[in-house]
Amino acid sequence: MSPLETEIRRRIAVAGPMPVGEYMALCLSDPAHGYYVTRDPLGAKGDFTTAPEISQMFGELIGIWAITVWRQMDMPQQLRIIELGPGRGTLLKDALRAANVVPDFVRAAALHLVEISPALEAVQQQTLAGLDVPKLWHKALRDVPPGPSIIIANEFFDALPVNQAVKQNDGWHARCVAIGENEQFAYTVSPQPLRGFERTVPAQLRAAQNGEVFEWRSDNEAMELGRRVAHDQSAALVIDYGHTESAAGETLQAVHKHLFADPLTLPGEADLTAHVDFQELGRAVEAMGVQVHGPLEQAGFLNRLGIQTRAQNLKANLPAAQAHEIDQALARLTGIGRTGMGTLFKVMAFTHRDLPVPPGFEH
Repeated sequence: MSPLETEIRRRIAVAGPMPVGEYMALCLSDPAHGYYVTRDPLGAKGDFTTAPEISQMFGELIGIWAITVWRQMDMPQQLRIIELGPGRGTLLKDALRAANVVPDFVRAAALHLVEISPALEAVQQQTLAGLDVPKLWHKALRDVPPGPSIIIANEFFDALPVNQAVKQNDGWHARCVAIGENEQFAYTVSPQPLRGFERTVPAQLRAAQNGEVFEWRSDNEAMELGRRVAHDQSAALVIDYGHTESAAGETLQAVHKHLFADPLTLPGEADLTAHVDFQELGRAVEAMGVQVHGPLEQAGFLNRLGIQTRAQNLKANLPAAQAHEIDQALARLTGIGRTGMGTLFKVMAFTHRDLPVPPGFEH
């Protein structure tokens, strides 16, 4: 039994069944034993692979997107490029390499990486060591100094703790983690309904059937992102997997060694994520007084930014085997089905009200 499992069991013994959101938060970000705190989870030797690790094209297009938005912002001479949950730093490295075509943009840029993992911060420092731009690390977005910013969140919101409630005859009940009859973790529901919860769920869920599950996240991160965009005349780009409209359904999942696992096994050893509710995310950010653009499917967004042309340019004069690798990466980023990210992943942008529509979101 791992130290984290021992601690979770202790807390349940003392306080009773643990809400799903609290369980997820402990598994991912416990200061001593949390999944993201203790390892580099990316790549073949890890548990999952993100778009920047699939192909340089992804980060390069984000870099070109950022240049255009910077110009829309009237080219501030000091620009904070903030990435939330920057993984290995690959996206920023590729973005800044593409941005070298506009030296004034690079001179204006300072990188601010919001990262809770000491292990990943060390990897990011190595990845970005060759970039001649200021680089600063922070534990939270609120710690980044104010000023004109472009904020990037690729596969960030899906890893924030998700709460669950189950519809029953007398209302919605919090879903919790308890110790089951076999002494293993098991789901249960709180005996008392959540008071006033019916008034807070989206209107389309008011007629939910018994047994249906509703997931929601705290608005804190979304509202802080919106506050920065509104106050600093800035922009943000969010890319993640999820659904465009709020709906019932259980999406909490675990991934271990690139295979799906039971979220209640291997606490702290497997990645836990849940789909992003883009309708709710947009509502929370818009409430801070900014413009919302999208969501779009990732395939459409990348195609509008020119990923097909970029792939052709990269393949020019390459051997057939390397050209095939580029084609495979393109299919992974823009394709559909189990192996494609093109439709499952969505893209949403937030901009200050004085800024025009950002690239990729034009009607």
